Amino acid sequence: MSEASIALFKSLGFSDQKAKETAGNKKICGRFETLLSEVSKDDKFIAALYTLASTATAIAGSTHLIYLGKAIVEEKLKTTDQIAAAIKFTEAIKEGPIDSKAFDEACGVGVEVTLKEIIAAINKIMVAKKDEIEKKGHSALGVLIAEMKRELRWANAATVKEEVEKKLVEVLGPKGAPVKKAAPAADATAKKPAVAPQAKPTIAEMAKTHKFVHEGQLSQLHKPGGNPQIKPELMTEHLKRTGGRVVTRFPPEPNGFLHIGHAKAINVNFGFAQAHGGITNLRYDDTNPEAEEEKYFTSILDTIRWLGFEPTEITYSSDHFQRLYDLAVELIQKDKAYICHCTGEEIHHHRGGDSMGPRSECSHRNRPISESLLEFERMKNGEYAEGEAILRMKMDMFNPNPQFWDLVAYRVLYSHHYRTGDAWCIYPTYDYTHCLVDSFEDITHSLCTTEFTLSRESYYWLVDALELYKPVQWEYGRLALTYAIMSKRKLLQLVNEKYVIGWDDPRLYTMVGVRRRGFTPEAINAFVRELGVTNANSVIPAERLENFVRDHLNEVAPRLMVVMEPIKVTITNLPEDHHEYINVANHPKDTAMGTHAIPFTRTIYIDASDFKEEDDPDFFRLILGKSVGLQNVPRQITAKEVVKDATGKVIEIKAVIEDSTKKPKAYIQWVAESKKDKSPVPVEIRNYSNLFLHPNPLDKKVVPGGWLSDINPNSLIVVNAMAEVGVRTAKVEDKFQFQRLGYYCVDKDSEVAKEKYVFNRTVGLKEDSGKQ
Repeated sequence: MSEASIALFKSLGFSDQKAKETAGNKKICGRFETLLSEVSKDDKFIAALYTLASTATAIAGSTHLIYLGKAIVEEKLKTTDQIAAAIKFTEAIKEGPIDSKAFDEACGVGVEVTLKEIIAAINKIMVAKKDEIEKKGHSALGVLIAEMKRELRWANAATVKEEVEKKLVEVLGPKGAPVKKAAPAADATAKKPAVAPQAKPTIAEMAKTHKFVHEGQLSQLHKPGGNPQIKPELMTEHLKRTGGRVVTRFPPEPNGFLHIGHAKAINVNFGFAQAHGGITNLRYDDTNPEAEEEKYFTSILDTIRWLGFEPTEITYSSDHFQRLYDLAVELIQKDKAYICHCTGEEIHHHRGGDSMGPRSECSHRNRPISESLLEFERMKNGEYAEGEAILRMKMDMFNPNPQFWDLVAYRVLYSHHYRTGDAWCIYPTYDYTHCLVDSFEDITHSLCTTEFTLSRESYYWLVDALELYKPVQWEYGRLALTYAIMSKRKLLQLVNEKYVIGWDDPRLYTMVGVRRRGFTPEAINAFVRELGVTNANSVIPAERLENFVRDHLNEVAPRLMVVMEPIKVTITNLPEDHHEYINVANHPKDTAMGTHAIPFTRTIYIDASDFKEEDDPDFFRLILGKSVGLQNVPRQITAKEVVKDATGKVIEIKAVIEDSTKKPKAYIQWVAESKKDKSPVPVEIRNYSNLFLHPNPLDKKVVPGGWLSDINPNSLIVVNAMAEVGVRTAKVEDKFQFQRLGYYCVDKDSEVAKEKYVFNRTVGLKEDSGKQ
């Protein structure tokens, strides 16, 4: 192993290990050094030349190797497929001369395949392979791509794969959906049958779709390797480290609980990477020790996993504190940062003040580099109090972009850090840390919301100033909902001032809040993905999210009967000891969910809202002298008389049960009284509604008294109700449809072992119970 070879390869940007591995392989090392000396050392072609050197194992002599190397540098061979074809061509002719015309033809030199040609070829192959597609569904992808290689050998492989996948979704529906079978071929003159409507995808299917990535603005983002660098070798090394994969990250600050807006960020980052076969890290941006607590770290990871995602790695900005500090020193040495002693008021004044007047540079900006280095060391050693000294980046105070006005990179904070303890008394800011850690982690797409649009230029400025690999930042619109507050400061105020019971209050749109309320991760993911991703900020009606939750719970929630305001019904024509079990389906449309047995006795309870003494033509439930059906009971009851208390309130209905050939106009829920079965089961119901009275409580025109004056006094109504015995299967976070009432979730305040159940209303039913 030659030290000179190792040094050569390291000078090209190879890591120590990679340089030693290459130098240690005599054949690859020899071929690679030949290409470098005889063809080019241009950074642009290093990766392709290395590929040639490591794969051209059977090429006879150096003449053919150099020919192929020059074809790469002349950009005749642009892809690994072309290089492979070139190697095969030269291996076949052994030591014979190369016919350039035959070589170009065999290797696709100069062939450009348009997107239109790719789509046309896919359509042709889809017709030819119709039977195989119907049989294999999405698993036919490999077959179709192989056919495309035969049809259009030199088409861009990534584009082909993407377009084939799109076409499969168009023909078959989303991945995981039942394969749609084509109708048999018919006579061209025959009348075409009506096309059956396509089955609506389930919420679970919608939660996994990558349509939002492959359509719209996300589909236009660059491929890995497509983002220019200040030095080409930075990209070469980056691609070696990543293998050309998409790498994204979700980088929350661990200073609060995630809210519904973060669900969009999680789906965008994880979904984009998944759609392209890439990876996503969870990175805690833990540079503000004053606000960080262990409970936030734990809750963030728990929420991500609850939504169905698993980070490839869990990283921390604090992992890089030493490197960030070293780079700050380098920035000072490059005269691109300086120590400033201005107060916050002085900095504001230099930036134009409230009037946005002329900007000016502070007196410390042009101090000697050696002085700033000494002062930065003093900051690190704890010789300054908080606010006495800061490190600022020397950017451009006269740039119209405020993110260039000499942003703060480091400040003094005497706070104990959750992970590093008291090792540091200076901490990097978000503006300094974020882009650098993106670079350290080889992020290909730094996806963030539009409030960071102005930060993109300063992001690029810093990584270029330090000559580091530069990711691409791309911004998308934030997700906001009506009737919701997303500000951490305002949420904290609601919690601290006891307007709500905690961060997980079901009326809040924190992720822990909606989870406690009973929202499902599938519904949230489906909602976010259906919205799509654009640069526009928008406020979405909360009802739209509720519709996704309702649709999913309708698919998956078992049914129970619950009576909110019980009134006793005695069925007088049944014996005193009448007792029978009725087998009830847990879900009317899903037999796989099984059944459970409930008792039916002489005494039952119905909801007081389901009874009227006086006749009403618009009321279809139980009326004195009339009949109504009971859910799951083959016969109907007729009210004969009522018993009232001293105030005139009806406390008991006496009824008879009878057969009828006429179908009841309505069916009502009920719960039986049975000592044997310990029925009914008492339950506490928490009926939640919007925390605020108006869609935008922050709109001072609509809410002149301020947002706290808009709190809905009836946003929580607690009811003591009766449930059927099927409720005893319930565990915390289980979801049910209470028939004719809505969807409910078992709250964490329940003591299931003691049969003390608390339910939160998740969403109501679409139907009006008064018409059932």
